Amino acid sequence: MPDKEEGFMNKNQKDYFKKRLTHWKRTLLDEQQSGNQIGDSLAESDAADIAAKETEQSLAIASRQRDSLLIEKINQALQKIEDGTYGFCEETGEPIDINRLIARPIATLSLEAQEKKEKLRRFHVKYRA
Repeated sequence: MPDKEEGFMNKNQKDYFKKRLTHWKRTLLDEQQSGNQIGDSLAESDAADIAAKETEQSLAIASRQRDSLLIEKINQALQKIEDGTYGFCEETGEPIDINRLIARPIATLSLEAQEKKEKLRRFHVKYRA
């Protein structure tokens, strides 16, 4: 666990987040691999079984798509660790609170910048019509 008293994004913190992100990515890839191996024949199934299996397959596809996007964000975070920009807000350039990074290691915005972005998004959706 990173020590908040040490300098921001020191070697220990970078190592901690790199290990955490790498483990998370490996877990997602393992889950995708095990999900790809699941498959049943529908040839002898009734209509209800076929419908249930199609629904299950649709959910699995959506889950794999979400996981793929998450893996891409993890890759981006790992690249930021390598280039020294990890942990800094993309909007303000200020450090992202370490507790936020612990809770969401792929965060690219400070809490304040994220809240501002979400407020703007809600405003645009509300008044778009």
